[in-house]
Amino acid sequence: MTKITAAITAVGKYIPDFVLSNKVLETMVDTNDEWITSRTGIKERRILKGEGKGTSYLAIRAAQNLLEKKGLDPKEIELVIVATATRDMQAASTAAYTATEIGAVNAFSFDLDSACSSFLFGMSTAAKFIESGRYKKVLLIGADKNSSMIDYNDRATCIIFGDGAGAVLLEPDTQGYGIQDEYLRSDGAGREFLQVKAGGSAFPITEEAIAKGETTVFQDGQTVFKNAVFNMADVCEKILERNNLTNEDVSWLAAHQANKRIIDATARRIKLDPAKVMMNIENHGNTTSATLPMLIADYESQLKKGDTIIFAAFGGGFSWGSIYLKWAYNS
Repeated sequence: MTKITAAITAVGKYIPDFVLSNKVLETMVDTNDEWITSRTGIKERRILKGEGKGTSYLAIRAAQNLLEKKGLDPKEIELVIVATATRDMQAASTAAYTATEIGAVNAFSFDLDSACSSFLFGMSTAAKFIESGRYKKVLLIGADKNSSMIDYNDRATCIIFGDGAGAVLLEPDTQGYGIQDEYLRSDGAGREFLQVKAGGSAFPITEEAIAKGETTVFQDGQTVFKNAVFNMADVCEKILERNNLTNEDVSWLAAHQANKRIIDATARRIKLDPAKVMMNIENHGNTTSATLPMLIADYESQLKKGDTIIFAAFGGGFSWGSIYLKWAYNS
């Protein structure tokens, strides 16, 4: 029996118009462009403005960009997954609303949240639906409106995050392209170091929670940085070893865009040529679930059929992992 793999066959992207540059942040909080750039590699990030515009707004437009580029009838889509840490509402599916708005009326849908690892874990999940043989077209969207949970008086976090969305279409492949292997991990002991405490069932939003800043992102930067550097590099190394790949075999590293120093450390660990490292953090910052699909969208024109791509991510929870994929088309 011919083996079925899940291949990415189309990509899309959306970023908001409003640019929040380091220069603007200098007027808002005690920081400066040199400090931000040297520590994160970020120069600017996009922010979604407008009343009632949430993550679904970003997700819908990324999906529409993909559909237009692919020339795909949304009625052909069978499953829509929205990977996000900032869903529109409690107890109402962002994915369901997104699917309806793009016309994917024959699809079922669900949200998937594992912080910055959401899209990576979504790739694994989508692949299983394809590999089962039951589904042929799965739309996976990574989208986050991070500005909705940022305190712009907190210079430790407001400099890092931006808003955006990216989308990929996964379809069956029998020629050896698509997702080849994965190495995914999580450790709940890490959640105290990176979290938005209030808003869930354990810690509802109260006046006291708001006053304490528990409705916005808290990050123990040093602990998160140390764990991200070690774990992202470790899973990349493991997936290469497990598949008998050398750094020469790798065409591209698509690493979560949290911090340029973390990305550089991951590349050094596997001795990868810097020219093979995808990078767009300078213009987008950390868009959480959206960083990986936005990278693919930005580099799509440079990707060649058969390219070996190593994906890697690390997020709150803690959650992390790596996926090995062979690119399936020439753009």
